[in-house]
Amino acid sequence: MQVSYHGHSVVQISTQNKKIIIDPFINGNELTDLNVKDLEVDVIILTHGHNDHVGDTVEIAKKNNALVIAPYELAVYIGKNNITIHPMNIGGAYQFDFGTVKLTQAFHGSSYEEKDGTVIYTGMPSGVLLTSEGNTIYHAGDTALFSDMKMIGERNSIDVAFLPIGDNLTMGPEDAVDAADWLKAKKVVPIHYNTFPAIKQNPNEFTKMLPNGVGIPLKIGESLEL
Repeated sequence: MQVSYHGHSVVQISTQNKKIIIDPFINGNELTDLNVKDLEVDVIILTHGHNDHVGDTVEIAKKNNALVIAPYELAVYIGKNNITIHPMNIGGAYQFDFGTVKLTQAFHGSSYEEKDGTVIYTGMPSGVLLTSEGNTIYHAGDTALFSDMKMIGERNSIDVAFLPIGDNLTMGPEDAVDAADWLKAKKVVPIHYNTFPAIKQNPNEFTKMLPNGVGIPLKIGESLEL
């Protein structure tokens, strides 16, 4: 299995049979190395409804006939575009042909702003636990630090955790250090930083605060083999 980082909160996962992308914010994301027209994916997983996470989901899904997995209200909203959806809710898990997806809680907001300025409520925000080929990946989505991360760490053997460090809109580096400790992840990759002025952070400084070998400040397009 290969996992790669592509700016903001965009994470790609390649299993033996499937290509998965989480929160595909590409157009308008100056940090990404991806191009929507070249992207080939089978599954799209969304953590919440904000535009910088839903991103180019509809275009990508239609182009690839991809399955969209998302919190219930967001999935139903996306499904109105005649794409295949699988709605879920926090605490629920489902066994797909590529592995198991379970949604965790996240402390944030979730709404989508349409082009005319209309704001659509898209349910509760979430994190994602993906278990496939003997590995467990945790994408925290946009979230504050919360104490139940301890429980997530106790109940799951997490190989890689993708944690936001941008501050202002999510937890910052210091809180993310506590999150990494509670989650007990073998590897921690910082996400959701430097895309906008309000979330400027130094990922190398963050990973230096973690135990030796745990923090992996992936550059745009870099990957890990699991």
